[in-house]
Amino acid sequence: MAPRAVTRERLAGAARVALGGGRRLERVERVAGGSKKGVYRLVMDDATTAIAYLWDDTENYWPAAEGDDDLTDPFSPGLGLDLFEAAHARLDALGVRVPAIRLVDRDGTHCPADLAVVEDLPGENLEVLLARDPRAAAPVMARLGEALEAMRRHRAPRYGKVAVVEAGGTSRGTSCEEVVLDRALRDLAEAASRDPRIAGARDRLEERLLGLAAAVRPRAEYAAVHGELGPDHVLVDPDGNPVLIDIEGSMYFDVEWEHVFLRIRLHDAYRPLEAAGLDEHRLALYTLAQRLSLTAGPLRLLDGNFPDRAPMAGIAEHNLKKTLDLARA
Repeated sequence: MAPRAVTRERLAGAARVALGGGRRLERVERVAGGSKKGVYRLVMDDATTAIAYLWDDTENYWPAAEGDDDLTDPFSPGLGLDLFEAAHARLDALGVRVPAIRLVDRDGTHCPADLAVVEDLPGENLEVLLARDPRAAAPVMARLGEALEAMRRHRAPRYGKVAVVEAGGTSRGTSCEEVVLDRALRDLAEAASRDPRIAGARDRLEERLLGLAAAVRPRAEYAAVHGELGPDHVLVDPDGNPVLIDIEGSMYFDVEWEHVFLRIRLHDAYRPLEAAGLDEHRLALYTLAQRLSLTAGPLRLLDGNFPDRAPMAGIAEHNLKKTLDLARA
């Protein structure tokens, strides 16, 4: 579904309450990159800015799938204000920098959708900074490593979305590795239905997934993780601190899941974030699972009308080739 235009009038009241001071909303600018929620920059008449998040079906490019609203699935879409607030509160309590909340509206007072207005950090994200000036990015990476360590040290006896676990809930499945394996097998089937190269390697890939999962030993504690912590989900504030965004999918899970994602996204730049004591069996399983996810997910997104099609197709193709390499390993 294509997102509808969000007008200045629709967000004017929320902007006025969030930023106050007699300011008037001058314009609304869509911020590129959001695929599950609308992200808009609110620009006031005195140049003060803030960011509005809108969780609305019309802002979600992903085709609907069975189980999307099942919060007991750790990997169900991270949609909605409740997940955002729970993740924000947990990360903030751990000393992890997240955008400050200026306003929340779940009752439709200002907008007929879940709405949050947060601090705007209009500078470079970590991905852009690493590409432009790796030396300038070094202290940001060091602070990101400290944030990841704080998250790793905070444990829970159950896995699942932060909002679910901290409310005393239980997630589906019996272990992280079982949940990952089930998801990877679904991603494999979905990718095979869309690309003949994956279809030709499906049996080998399934056998490898099952073998990797069988080697993983049980675990009874889980760390706080972001879940999709790419460098584009890390902004940099004026003091050089990393600021985590797109946090709704935050969960308690195997810390290896976070580090596999970071390795995939950061390549050689990952080295400052390396952590000791990670489980090699989990790393191997989660690497193949994430490659399959990064193949099947973009292919599924391209079934709809997602606008940035060429980069998304490139992500799918790159990870498809990496998946096939792992099938031959």
